[in-house]
Amino acid sequence: MISIDLRLEGIESVDRALQKLDPIDGAALMTGIARMVQEQTRRRITSEKTAPSGAAWKPNREGTPILYKSGALARSIDYSVSGDTAIIGSGLIYAGVHQNGATIVPKKAKRLVFRLGNRTVFARKVTIPARPFIGLSSENAEDVIDQVGRYVRARIGGG
Repeated sequence: MISIDLRLEGIESVDRALQKLDPIDGAALMTGIARMVQEQTRRRITSEKTAPSGAAWKPNREGTPILYKSGALARSIDYSVSGDTAIIGSGLIYAGVHQNGATIVPKKAKRLVFRLGNRTVFARKVTIPARPFIGLSSENAEDVIDQVGRYVRARIGGG
């Protein structure tokens, strides 16, 4: 879940301009921001292959594209807006595993059994490293701020 909290302090001219936006349409603004963050997140998965921090994701042992084997994760990135709040994420059960990492252990057997390429693997546990894809990079955050500025300027008649 992403939470974007915009606070403007000590900028009286901006505060005066925001007063002209009475009432500000937070849902419209957040819908635009959510759509943009949705696309930023999809791009991170399909082509950038880095965490919001800029760190490259750890390669997988199978040698397939990181977080993009079938494209389901990228396609699943969605958002919802309620008032002035936007939530961006994925409903896929494994999305949280990729975002936060996980360790998988067998429930009843002594070992996990799975295929990796053409070979069968037996393991006591499998650790999946975190590969964060939800979040804002510094460039993403600048894009959000620019979008807010464009929205404000359009609402006060300045562009």
